[in-house]
Amino acid sequence: MNITPHTLNPALKEPLQHPLKPIGPQEIILAEPRGFCAGVDRAIEIVERALEKFGSPIYVRHEIVHNTHVVADLKARGAVFIESLDEVPPGATLVFSAHGVPKSVEYEAAKRGFRVFDATCPLVTKVHVEVAKLHREGYEFIMIGHKGHPEVEGTMGQLDSGIHLVEDVSDVDRLNPSQTEKLAVVTQTTLSVDDAKEISSAIEAKFPQVRRPKQQDICYATQNRQDAVKILSPQVDVVIVVGSPTSSNSNRLRDVASNLGAVSYMVDDASELKEEWFVGKNKIGLTAGASAPDVLVQEVIARLRELGALSVRKLDGIQETLKFPLPKGLKLD
Repeated sequence: MNITPHTLNPALKEPLQHPLKPIGPQEIILAEPRGFCAGVDRAIEIVERALEKFGSPIYVRHEIVHNTHVVADLKARGAVFIESLDEVPPGATLVFSAHGVPKSVEYEAAKRGFRVFDATCPLVTKVHVEVAKLHREGYEFIMIGHKGHPEVEGTMGQLDSGIHLVEDVSDVDRLNPSQTEKLAVVTQTTLSVDDAKEISSAIEAKFPQVRRPKQQDICYATQNRQDAVKILSPQVDVVIVVGSPTSSNSNRLRDVASNLGAVSYMVDDASELKEEWFVGKNKIGLTAGASAPDVLVQEVIARLRELGALSVRKLDGIQETLKFPLPKGLKLD
């Protein structure tokens, strides 16, 4: 991605007029891994390549990924983010966001003849494929996820009926599927691993014959980042998560830290850091959601140095090397 320091946050372009006083010895400890995942990298590159190949405007259904600064950067380069296909003119190029879309949106886009590039994360597509396969075999579904989240709307929108949403254990008590002989569980990919496990256990207790996914639906990047925060949190006085309020996986990172008893905050960028958070604190843990670019992390580090941080240390962790291929038709000349 072509984001450079200070292009995302104009407030950081000017030097501080009143430099903050150092607050004492402080170490920044970085979680590993953190930040962009393969699905986010791919989605952003799809929009960037479409802009380079076809010129602006490129229409994108929903935010391509849930990060304020990424969306603002792409808007400045000619991307137009829309929620309804009625906003897309005939003959336009349309990109589906990384979260996936309901079948009805796919059909409507094809009917209208748009040039379409699907940036749905392949791990979300895997869930869609599983739903379609099992539906043909007569299954109903229980989906663990957050109501209103675009990924949940996309997965539930793969079927006209027979898929039931649960957000917590209390929802499981109210479940009343039309049959229980063929019942399967699917999960939003960006949930808290621990929360999803608790809800899954409640589902299995109520419906012992329920079918679990062959592999966990929660994506590798979500799992890795949550595991890294579990390692990080006991070692620090404060945990800072870089991520936008709309980012499910970023919110879950903050939740994981809080559930471990760590004082934790989520910030969209360095301008949201508050000096009082760090008074008397020695070690600051830092991570970022899967849709947060590394430049934002670097700007947070710079601001923490202004607040007195003397060193930066990265924890050992999983090195992610996965890369997803781009859709056909985006090769640049």
